[in-house]
Amino acid sequence: MLFFLDLAKAFDKVPHQRLLEKVKKRGIRGKLFSVTGDWLSNRKQRVCIKGRWSSWSSLWSGVPQGSVLGPLLFLIFINNLDEDINSHMKFADDTKIFKEVRNSADCSQLQADLDKLVLWAQTWQMEFNVDKCKVTHVGNRDHGSTYYMEGSELTKVSCEKRSRSLDIR
Repeated sequence: MLFFLDLAKAFDKVPHQRLLEKVKKRGIRGKLFSVTGDWLSNRKQRVCIKGRWSSWSSLWSGVPQGSVLGPLLFLIFINNLDEDINSHMKFADDTKIFKEVRNSADCSQLQADLDKLVLWAQTWQMEFNVDKCKVTHVGNRDHGSTYYMEGSELTKVSCEKRSRSLDIR
């Protein structure tokens, strides 16, 4: 079984204080830690629609995309996503998990892994976009299992097109 999972607005939702906890746990301290904290703090944004600007709003979450540091900080933030997961994982803002399913115990293990991922997201103030999460059967044996995230049944698909390739070696 192969699951395509999507963290909703992943780069935008990373909570700054929780991110800084993880940065510190990775051993980043001193001036580098201070610079990182300063880079994240006091960020503001506003929107322009048809030439009209909104007022400025403070940002308490998100890592700036299009920067060198943003993706690195995002990877630090999700680095423990695969803790206690028994399936194989590839992850970034779109996550893939895969496992050979031989019996109902394997199906149960996959569901347990999905439940752990949902718990991780809740713990770290993130969420999965369940409507974009899909499951596909690969191989010649389909155990007919149904999988759920956040109480919603995952859509079964025969193929899934993503912008990046998946290498499951």
